[in-house]
Amino acid sequence: MQKKWIKVPYIDQTKDWPTGCESVSAVMFLRYLGINITVEQFVEQYLEREPLFEKEGKLYGPDPWKAFAGDPADDQSMGCYAPVIMKALEKAMPADREVVDLTGVSMELLLRNHIDNDMPVIFWASIDLKETYSGPEWILTDTGETFTWRSNEHCMLLVGYDKENYYFNDPWHGHGMIGYEKKLVEKRHAEQYSMAVSVK
Repeated sequence: MQKKWIKVPYIDQTKDWPTGCESVSAVMFLRYLGINITVEQFVEQYLEREPLFEKEGKLYGPDPWKAFAGDPADDQSMGCYAPVIMKALEKAMPADREVVDLTGVSMELLLRNHIDNDMPVIFWASIDLKETYSGPEWILTDTGETFTWRSNEHCMLLVGYDKENYYFNDPWHGHGMIGYEKKLVEKRHAEQYSMAVSVK
């Protein structure tokens, strides 16, 4: 199998955006496309956010399919899912670019259709590829239903592959591109609903 790496500007999330992996990955992606934007601008201008709050001993918050739960600058916040990042990207993107939801698309197709064509993919897995687990739970402010978060959720930018590894600009690691073993990446990606986003 061939090797492939896309060189993408790197941003470290650890100092200013402890729970902002989705936004930081999106901004790396936008900068690769030539859109000059900061993480702060992306969060303030484009990202749908709603707070998590306690009331009568119960935790309340947004549906992460619809809004970021908390604040990406707050280490006690949670995160968001692919549709939220898609919506933010659509606002930040020029009209001639179409944002695409690649949730559920096989790794083979992600590589063939995007990475091989020099297009990175915003990709959900887990932090350090640690095991994910259920919890915490909160009550959704819009429906009153109980939502269960899958902890260790993490978002990175898929930028390459070789025979053994997939390569990411992982905003949690502070040193640019990092390789993770393929089978483990695929397992963690599936545990986070196989979410992915790019453009065509």
